Amino acid sequence: MVQQITRGIKISVDTTFEGTFYKNHKMYFAFGYRITIENQSKDSVQLTSRFWEIKDALNNTEIVEGEGVIGKKPVLKPGESHTYNSGCLLNSPFGAMKGHYNMVNFTSTRKFQVMIPAFKLSTPFALN
Repeated sequence: MVQQITRGIKISVDTTFEGTFYKNHKMYFAFGYRITIENQSKDSVQLTSRFWEIKDALNNTEIVEGEGVIGKKPVLKPGESHTYNSGCLLNSPFGAMKGHYNMVNFTSTRKFQVMIPAFKLSTPFALN
């Protein structure tokens, strides 16, 4: 598990290897990740959008941007958390992801970014 705190918002990430599959005569490696967003600040906040940079071992980079996370824009009061599961496909047996969430502080109405720490995606059979 990797964790990082930005402006009182703690991000925790767990990853899993989901398996391989073929599509259009090409093999893909499927990874899942579980993210918990915990509000350790004294203000209520809302996640409005996300930005991801996904890299694989073949030096391919994919940028993913969008509103919310899995169709939601969670509001977190102090002490609350939101957990969700998602995933990605890579062309290689290992890679990495990092990014940030765009959030708004309801007390100050200020927008801010919360960093998502870089985390590795790796198949068990690709490790020594």
